[in-house]
Amino acid sequence: MQKEVTIQMSNSMEATPIAHLVQLANQFTSSIYFEMDEKKVNAKSIMGMMSLVLASGSTVVIDAAGDDEEKAVAELSDFLTK
Repeated sequence: MQKEVTIQMSNSMEATPIAHLVQLANQFTSSIYFEMDEKKVNAKSIMGMMSLVLASGSTVVIDAAGDDEEKAVAELSDFLTK
C-alpha cells in the first residue's frame, strides 16, 4: 500500500521528531519505507530517516506491506500532517 503525503509541520524534522516517527513505525509488523527524491529508506531505521530532508511542503511516499499496512500508513500520514 502506498500513499503520497505532503508534510505539513512548522519546521524541518530534526532528530527528536524523526526519533518519534521511527518509534511509531516500529510499532507495526509491516515493512515500511519512505520514498523521496529517488531515495528509498526503511522507516524503522533512525539513520535512514535522518538521511531524508523532511521539511514542511515536501512530498514523501509512504510504502507499507504487511498485515497492518493500512493502519501504519494512516498513523504515519497523520504524524506528518499535524
